[in-house]
Amino acid sequence: MTLTRAAVPVAERVRHFRYAIRNIAVEAQRLEAAGRRVRYLNVGNPPPFGFQPPPHLIEAVAKAMRDGQNGYGPSVGIPSARQAIAGEYSRRGWPTDADRVLVTAGTSEGIELVLSALLDPGSEVLIPMPNYPLYTAVIAKLGAEAVHYRTDPQRGWTPDFDHLSSLVTRATRALVVIDPNNPTGASYPPEVRRRLLAFAETHGLPVLADEVYMDLGYEGPVAPIGSLDPDAPIISFCSLSKGYLAPGWRSGWTAVGRNPRLDDVLAAMRKLADGRLCSTIPVQHAIAPALDGDRSYQVTLRAELARRGTITASMLNATPGLSCVPPVAAFYAMPRVALPAGRTDEDYVLALLKATGILCVYGSGFGMPAEEGYFRVVFLAHPDELTEIYTALGAFTAEYLS
Repeated sequence: MTLTRAAVPVAERVRHFRYAIRNIAVEAQRLEAAGRRVRYLNVGNPPPFGFQPPPHLIEAVAKAMRDGQNGYGPSVGIPSARQAIAGEYSRRGWPTDADRVLVTAGTSEGIELVLSALLDPGSEVLIPMPNYPLYTAVIAKLGAEAVHYRTDPQRGWTPDFDHLSSLVTRATRALVVIDPNNPTGASYPPEVRRRLLAFAETHGLPVLADEVYMDLGYEGPVAPIGSLDPDAPIISFCSLSKGYLAPGWRSGWTAVGRNPRLDDVLAAMRKLADGRLCSTIPVQHAIAPALDGDRSYQVTLRAELARRGTITASMLNATPGLSCVPPVAAFYAMPRVALPAGRTDEDYVLALLKATGILCVYGSGFGMPAEEGYFRVVFLAHPDELTEIYTALGAFTAEYLS
């Protein structure tokens, strides 16, 4: 007998969960299935572009597997990794205790652990606009609200403090700072970072410092924001994904500052971490070699990224109808197209993809107003290929705007 039944219902929280960086790739996959070449400028994923982890990190993971380190481990991370992370922060000017470090499945899990520990339904979190969309997705899933504070492209994408100050309410629970920044490629000068810490102190807020790209400042590594005030209530996120070129290993960490106001948050994070057992153990054995070992490859990496960033900004700024703030860190830029009336950033990005096979991400996926015409590019491709891509993008834009 066949019974007619309604579809199994899905939790309401999923309706609010959006992640534009991955979602836009669905359209690209349709083009590829039809035989079109797609050039992916949507995901910050260095290995497909030839940037591989250094051999000593690969050997550390392989050795751990050969040595039998294949079972469960401590939920907060293996001691050697936690000690290396604490030592790294301390050397960079933010004294950190290994007991206040958690090793996570990439920075993404750390972000989710912290937000889950902090937020109740109806809570608010101040996040930059544009933002890394995992924050808005997780906040929405938790039934809380992401409140966007503006950053100003005319001032190197630094925060608009007047706007930021207007957003604080009794429901505000945290301030997110992404520096160096994804999606803009910006990095904040010390005076801006000090103002952010002072703002957080005035309003009694913890600072959630996303510092994944701290090794990828073109002028050299960027100090953790905690180095400006080691006693500020800061929770820092970092990982092996970007500066160590191993995003697929999903190995990151979260460090909780020494301010005792964060003790209950740390306890809640540990409790939540217990529930998922542990992050991948063999990969954790690469953390100490990464932080304490040879980093000479990062000098070349920064130079290569700076070269690509210069090509990106110069070619896009030379294209009529486009403008781009030059990046100073990481491998992202957020150009702007002067959209015709009635068009959105998503309209432009989808039309670009269909016409040229070039895949970017529309700015509204990062919280920007859709009518302003921002989009993000990832410039990890070889400089020769980037030149081809931006030439094609410029030709398309001229036709689109005509």
